[in-house]
Amino acid sequence: MAYVRNRITRMLADAIAPLLESAGQDTEGFSIVLDIPKAAQHGDYATNVALGLTRLLKRNPRDIASQIVNDIQDTEGLIKKIEIAGPGFINFFVQPEAWHQVLSEILKAPRSYGYQDVGKGKKIQVEFVSANPTGPLHIGHGRGAATGDVLANILDACGFSVEREYYINDAGNQMDTLGRSLYYRYRQLLGESVEFPDGHYQGGYMRDLASEFFTEVGDRYGQTAMDEVLPVFTGYVGNRILNGIKDDLEVFGVAFDRWFSERSLHDQNAIRTTIELLEAAGFVYEADGAKWFRSTAFGDEKDRVVIRANGVSTYFAADLAYHTNKFQRGFDTLVDIWGADHHGYVDRMLAGVQALGRDRGDLKIILVQLVNLLRGGKPVAMSTRAGEFVTLREVVDEVGRDAARFIFLTRRSDSPLDFDLEVAKMQSNDNPVYYVQYAHARLCSIFEVAKERGVSFDWPPDTDGIRLGILTQPEELAIIKLLDEYPHILANCARSFELHQIPYYLHELVSLFHSYYNRHRVLGDDPDLSRARLCLAAAIREVIRRALEILGVSAPEKM
Repeated sequence: MAYVRNRITRMLADAIAPLLESAGQDTEGFSIVLDIPKAAQHGDYATNVALGLTRLLKRNPRDIASQIVNDIQDTEGLIKKIEIAGPGFINFFVQPEAWHQVLSEILKAPRSYGYQDVGKGKKIQVEFVSANPTGPLHIGHGRGAATGDVLANILDACGFSVEREYYINDAGNQMDTLGRSLYYRYRQLLGESVEFPDGHYQGGYMRDLASEFFTEVGDRYGQTAMDEVLPVFTGYVGNRILNGIKDDLEVFGVAFDRWFSERSLHDQNAIRTTIELLEAAGFVYEADGAKWFRSTAFGDEKDRVVIRANGVSTYFAADLAYHTNKFQRGFDTLVDIWGADHHGYVDRMLAGVQALGRDRGDLKIILVQLVNLLRGGKPVAMSTRAGEFVTLREVVDEVGRDAARFIFLTRRSDSPLDFDLEVAKMQSNDNPVYYVQYAHARLCSIFEVAKERGVSFDWPPDTDGIRLGILTQPEELAIIKLLDEYPHILANCARSFELHQIPYYLHELVSLFHSYYNRHRVLGDDPDLSRARLCLAAAIREVIRRALEILGVSAPEKM
């Protein structure tokens, strides 16, 4: 856990607890926010907690701030001084020596630094990618895969019980269309003049699959009507594409705890059972021969069909049954990660969750925006052949897994992302992942040089025997302060699902380190200072390594 930030937060919580109790406010539900001021004259941390208490206490915020400051018990001697500024902001100035304890905290347990119990074991499921098994994963799926995988890593590090799931859309018209697409390509390979119909899967991958199928079965189905053999073709092509998706995700460093088949919902009559449940609760009604879900009762713009007039259930009905199944498995919160083209689906799904008796907040939906693929700043031209696109595997093969994963996470998921293939391959500071990985390799090289020079440095170091107090350079204190922020960044990501904070944090930390490294010698003539700076270097290296681990990116020791 963060050493300085958390202790100041705890001091504040203890100081305001009597004020909250006097107003009948639950202390558990009151949030304390500590910010890092942009101007150094405003201290190391600042809080507007007094202003937040004004309405509750019906008092002047400066008076509230004064009482809070008077009641703060700094038993550990962390605080140099506290100032009240403006209408009631409280600014904290930290003792320089307090920052040195941060290094000790990191180096005592480097592998677990940043891990915390925000989730308190709460069961949360992250369902992501879930691409239809009708073609290879494209670059947009890659961004969703990175988002889901890293979010699950963060939630796990923050004390949640996490399960990763892929929902296989292996039922419905799309699968029949896929099977027919293979059948038509197969007939063409038999030498027949077969016109490929519109609305079918025309990508080159279908020709490849047809060739593989033909190699296996020859002309066995040459005289068989399509309706008789459609299940064979659908099963073959669906399984081959799904296996390809699994292979691509493995190469991309993504693994799932469970692959859930939509077809199983149909086989177990789960869709009918769910609709009957909602009908009994008054949320499903009949009109125009169809059955409708009353989603307007929960804020959706219109009601939604769940059973068509022909008796066939809709995809939405299957999704209702699927989410019912998820909750029945005991998850407290569900996270669905969808492509941005599903934005119109959000309100109806949130309505469905509420109709099932859950709170609206029990379902979190993250929309992942499009990826604009560039090469040297210019858009990558798509093939004019229908159905062609740039696959995730092609991108990973060209730029590598590390670059792809890192770059996917450099922007908020709800913002479009420009992905330049040439930048991703650069070995320069313009490549964000190279910039961070190079810093880690540089830090590793420092310890190689120390070993060659005979500078003793045990691992893990006994910081009690090292004079960390001589680390007084402003750049050193700035770095340590940022190292103390890492657990806070992780917790913020777990609460907000804004994963780009970690790449941003790494860029800021690495930038400070490179600047420091260029101005100060880590290994100098003073043995005590060298050992203290090696502790600083070790702490930076460990935090970079742990953050990259969370992102699913390697931390090379040599580059």
